[in-house]
Amino acid sequence: MGVSKDEMILNPNERKTVVTETSGDIPADVQVEGGEEKAKAERAKVEKAKAEKTVVYYKSRQPKSKETKVRFTVVPVSNDGQFCEGKQTGNGHKFGLKSPAQGYDVEADQSDTLTQNSITSLLSSKFRDVAKRWRQYGVDSPRFRKRLHSKWESMNYEIIDSQLQRKLNEEKVSKRKLAMLMLSNWLVYFAIGIGTALMAAGVQIIVELIAHQKFSLLKTYLDKCSTDKENCLYQPILIWMSINVGITLLASALVTYLQPMAAGSGIPLIKSYLNGVRIPGLLSLQAFVAKCVGVVLSILGGLACGKEGPMAHSGGIIAAGIGKGRIPWFKKYIDLYGLFRTDHNIRDLVAAGAASGVSAAFGAPVGGTLFSVEEAASFWNTELVWKVFFSAMVACFSTNFLLSAYEGHPTQLSNPGLVRFNTFPNLTFDLIEIPVFIIMAAIGGLIGSLFVVMNYKLTVFRQKYLHRKKWIKVVEASLVSGVSALAAFVLMFTIKDCTTAEPYNGHAFNTTMGCDGEGHNAMSTMFLTTPEGCLKALLHDSYDNYSVLTLVLFVTVFFFLGVWTYGLSVSSGVFIPSLTIGAAWGRLIGLGVIQLFPNQVLTSKAKDVGKYALIGAASQLGGCLRTTISLTVIIVECTGDITFGLCIMLALMISKWVGDFFTTGLYDMNVEVSGIPLLSWEPPPLCDHVYVSDFMSQPVMTFLPVEKVGHVYECLMGESFNGFPIIEQDPNCDSRYKGKLRGIILRFQILVLLSKKVFCQEGQVPSNQNSITLKDFQKTSPVAVRIEDIQLTDQEKQYVIDFRPFMNQTPYTVSLNFSMPRVFRLFRGLGLRHLVVVSDEFEPIGMVTRKDLAKYRAEIKKGMLHMEHLTVENR
Repeated sequence: MGVSKDEMILNPNERKTVVTETSGDIPADVQVEGGEEKAKAERAKVEKAKAEKTVVYYKSRQPKSKETKVRFTVVPVSNDGQFCEGKQTGNGHKFGLKSPAQGYDVEADQSDTLTQNSITSLLSSKFRDVAKRWRQYGVDSPRFRKRLHSKWESMNYEIIDSQLQRKLNEEKVSKRKLAMLMLSNWLVYFAIGIGTALMAAGVQIIVELIAHQKFSLLKTYLDKCSTDKENCLYQPILIWMSINVGITLLASALVTYLQPMAAGSGIPLIKSYLNGVRIPGLLSLQAFVAKCVGVVLSILGGLACGKEGPMAHSGGIIAAGIGKGRIPWFKKYIDLYGLFRTDHNIRDLVAAGAASGVSAAFGAPVGGTLFSVEEAASFWNTELVWKVFFSAMVACFSTNFLLSAYEGHPTQLSNPGLVRFNTFPNLTFDLIEIPVFIIMAAIGGLIGSLFVVMNYKLTVFRQKYLHRKKWIKVVEASLVSGVSALAAFVLMFTIKDCTTAEPYNGHAFNTTMGCDGEGHNAMSTMFLTTPEGCLKALLHDSYDNYSVLTLVLFVTVFFFLGVWTYGLSVSSGVFIPSLTIGAAWGRLIGLGVIQLFPNQVLTSKAKDVGKYALIGAASQLGGCLRTTISLTVIIVECTGDITFGLCIMLALMISKWVGDFFTTGLYDMNVEVSGIPLLSWEPPPLCDHVYVSDFMSQPVMTFLPVEKVGHVYECLMGESFNGFPIIEQDPNCDSRYKGKLRGIILRFQILVLLSKKVFCQEGQVPSNQNSITLKDFQKTSPVAVRIEDIQLTDQEKQYVIDFRPFMNQTPYTVSLNFSMPRVFRLFRGLGLRHLVVVSDEFEPIGMVTRKDLAKYRAEIKKGMLHMEHLTVENR
């Protein structure tokens, strides 16, 4: 906050320095040619730019014989604050204390190392201005991926060491009570697995029943009109489009108007939540209804989506609901128990819920656990991994039992998940096929990168033009469903690919449109079924079921439909569409192997093109999502054959490497576009020389241990800070708000105290102070209380409020000489929300929050490392 950074182009021969309005002279590292007159001219340019509040770019070329050391540099901005005269920090910089009566705006400079190179440095300033305006107003504006939203806040993962907490810790706890608490913890994880299985089985059964009726109706009309094309061919297409548009209209309206957080798969938001970001509405009952009902309607509406991705989000919602132990009832809650309502416990439970959802979807408990570890959660230990795996195993077994019982044989347990690749009869490979698999993996990375890029452009377009009105979101989703039906009908009508081969295991309906005799249209086999049924067809149908033209057109159309569908205001997933796209072009490569090697030993094995379809599906999924370990285990568990695991792992690794060369993963792209301050596993590189004094937020707003209610109320109304250091006033300083740190109190705690009227006249003790317990803070959601909703009389504003019983008495602090890597690891490893920076006199002079660390992002694109300083936007 209030800190400008300069970016380095990571080229040993070039360097860029940004001179902002806070610097008056030419930087020392800028080489100015032309002598003193040239230097004066450059200084005049700086002064003029400073007066106009513009940014001047200097670019110097170092001699090729000299190596330029690349450094991650930041330039601290001086702040005007209140100081005691003669006091300064050890490094010579003065840092002011924020008085509650003062306010300041949050500003951050945006720099983009990708838009400045040796060619553009030769252009005139006019052409650079044109390019800047084009980037600002064009679809390719970097604003959507190079900024953070100030609305996202961290969770209170750290336990507040207050007097209330210490009083609770001092209470004697019997061994029996501890044993019951441990048993209750395991029962909660067991209930999460059971609840997720019930939800998954219910979604699967409803989709299968209604989809069977839908496609049966379409088959009847398509067969009826296949002979009389001129008079009744319009009937099936109108029925098909009407069904799709009507169902999708309900699906989109449910998500758009009930809970927008239920849109998409929910995995990027769950990932952000488990990283420590609080996302209001993500785990609410409205989100659960919109997610479960919405995903059923989305699939029945004919969209190119799957239900496996949303299962992770739905499982997380079930876990959070069971952990909180309360039932919503007409804007109130019926409390059942409150043992697991802290952010620490809820986040662990949500990790188990996400793993259970993936396990129930794919029948892969180990893969679900690894998915939660690799893709989602940030804080792990051995005990938590064991509990998550236990919950995932319960969900897998329960889903298997429920689906098997639905089919009439509950003891056989033949349905371990919602989607199974089923057993491949000849899933073997020869060493000579490894190069083919490597090429397929590279193709999957390229197509996956193209998917991410196109979806990113579409997402930016939606945010700029289509998300201004809710009804536009509903109309777009309905339009996509109608186009999907129209595209399927046109392909079936125009492509006369007739075959007599029966679909695998009767998974889909087929029609005789355009075919004479006993044959049926091969294209209808892929469209008159659910997305899971289409995937099974591509994996298991024989090599002569589909022609090359059919597969090429299907891949092209379904790819664009998948790109268009992901990001709609509906509950949908990207797992099944990615697998289906990859399986389709994988079959094409399998057919190519047969044509290239007709007389080779591979011919008999290559005719089983299912293994090529499986490698293509894995490569496409890896190219989109960029996960390796969990997806390998999930696919191996879905196939039930460990012998092919090496090829699957090789395909996923290479597709990830190829995809990372061009873009980030699809989930990471969604997180970046949403402006969520996600903290990576490791601190940014090249920042060992950067210290906390360079990037901390300052000045800080402080409170005294006892403050006037009116003063606190005005401060909360005027500022949006969520943490306030409590200081002991320095008697030797004229400033009232300067002194040694005594603790820190959260904004949420203050709001609860104000809402419950925990204040009194000066010199007295509030009558209800002793009745306030930790449960009062746990019962209230941090986003449910707002300062605007609290009404205080003029008399109450003259009262005083005592923060000492409720503040954190031992907050984590660092000195000014702490480096960025150490601060990053401390902040992330402990799950902190605020880290107070203190001077040598133990006075708070700055604050480090999640956004201060997330503003600096490093990524590798096209083999080059780029350092970015993100913008913090107030929304």
